[in-house]
Amino acid sequence: MATLSGKTLFISGASRGIGLAIALRAARDGANVVIAAKTAEPDPRLPGTIHTAAAEVEAAGGRALALQVDIRDEDAVQAAVARAAEHFGGIDILVNNASAIGLTRTPDTPLKRYDLMMDINVRGSFVCAQACLPHLQRAANPHILSLSPPLNLDPKWLGVHAAYTTSKYAMSLIALGLAEELKAQGIAVNTLWPQTIIATSALNVASVGLGEMGRKPEVMADAAWHVLTADARSLTGRSLVDEAVLRQVGVTDFSGYLVKPGVTPIIDLFLDPAEGPVSEAALRAAAALAPHPTR
Repeated sequence: MATLSGKTLFISGASRGIGLAIALRAARDGANVVIAAKTAEPDPRLPGTIHTAAAEVEAAGGRALALQVDIRDEDAVQAAVARAAEHFGGIDILVNNASAIGLTRTPDTPLKRYDLMMDINVRGSFVCAQACLPHLQRAANPHILSLSPPLNLDPKWLGVHAAYTTSKYAMSLIALGLAEELKAQGIAVNTLWPQTIIATSALNVASVGLGEMGRKPEVMADAAWHVLTADARSLTGRSLVDEAVLRQVGVTDFSGYLVKPGVTPIIDLFLDPAEGPVSEAALRAAAALAPHPTR
């Protein structure tokens, strides 16, 4: 049976939200998880620190290493990756989860916010991949998973928030480029995006109550688990959507992921609601996944 037991995951931004959910899902298998995030002291607006996340990982059955890291800092990333590899004996999986958001039109986007999105979403994911690469080359079934969207070139997505859209699409482009570059080495590189909005504390800060119209982070964690346990040589270069991944492995009931029972969750950014619950393109992208049960 597929498992992440004994695997070492380096997860950026894993102190809360989707990153923490992925960490906890891996921990249930007995994985080693590097919590690489900025928050070391409690933030009154956003619960969770690298230390509380590490405690949750260990309570769930995994081993944790909490490292305070700003992924905009190349030296800090290199040092964190080196420490993680020494501590756990290598790195098998990189999850590029850390991200900055700014859903504003051009006149309302401060350049400081523009730079933050480009530095974290694009440069940060590249820096983490570059730092982890020597260790992934020595790993069995290595994966890089970036939490970024399929490339939807409908102009409406650029028209409403050009800077943010560009940063997330560039994050996906980096992943697709790495997939092509690294496929001969057997290193899988894919992207994963939620079909619906995900109820995180960050979303609640941005819009109180909106999370009730979405799904829990566990839906992304379960989808990520299926991707990260798949054969790296068979599943790479794909732009995946969580619901399509889970449907491909036999999941049909998503009601347990709802924050508020009975609601119809809001489709996430960059996906076209007109395509239905899950587009055929999304299902095709997930087709290399071998069915095995969500645990």
